[in-house]
Amino acid sequence: MVLPKRAFGSTGIEVSILGLGTVKLGRDQGVKYPHGFAIPDDRQATELIALARDLGINLIDTAPAYGISEERLGKLLQGQRDQWVICSKVGEEFENGQSSFDFTPEHTRFSIERSLQRLRTEIIDMVLVHSDGNDETIIRQLGTLDALAELKAQGKIRAFGMSSKTVAGGLLAAEKSDGVMVTWNLQCDAELPVIDYCRAHGKGVLIKKALASGHVTLAPGEDPVQKTFEMLFKHSGVSSAIIGTINPAHLIGNAEKAARAIKG
Repeated sequence: MVLPKRAFGSTGIEVSILGLGTVKLGRDQGVKYPHGFAIPDDRQATELIALARDLGINLIDTAPAYGISEERLGKLLQGQRDQWVICSKVGEEFENGQSSFDFTPEHTRFSIERSLQRLRTEIIDMVLVHSDGNDETIIRQLGTLDALAELKAQGKIRAFGMSSKTVAGGLLAAEKSDGVMVTWNLQCDAELPVIDYCRAHGKGVLIKKALASGHVTLAPGEDPVQKTFEMLFKHSGVSSAIIGTINPAHLIGNAEKAARAIKG
């Protein structure tokens, strides 16, 4: 089984319908999962990444706010960089158990240079603004997307957008960039208008919190994961859903259900 790929808008980048989220490779503080977890060691992380690749996953999602995730990926992806589409972020920092935000063009440029070094790569495929919820202010007043557009023109990134938190912000980000990351799951479809807009205008869409960070539930006898993927992938505007598991069995199960949803 190899997961199919979809276009990320009109960027020319093709991504597997599931992407591997890597917050759990770098941080175990301040996360919103229903159960605690141990950060995988290098052997476990290497095996997880190899499994993802074998399943046809080519999209890997990270961020400076994910603790040491970027540094670890820089090491773990050595020798296979051309097999991966890497998505990282700017704007949010996480230190000493606390998040802080800086969306200035100066910090954006600094953050990209740091991510390039940490990831040991010459170019990052996608970079998203890690919004604090003030989407429109970030876009209209702080110049973050403009800075990312300049970095794209310089060849340091291939595509850019925003991991948004509001409908208005998502729509504005989609208008001014290559694509967005939005929340859509069985319990929350408020940002569906953003996905519809992106489909109509050739913009890419990544889905976050597809499984509600592990909290999604349904009536007895119904499979929430299967039902989620059927809902997501029925929408041709969805490029990929980011799934942040470190459990190999869960990763295999998710990939099987995603493949089934596409065929169904």
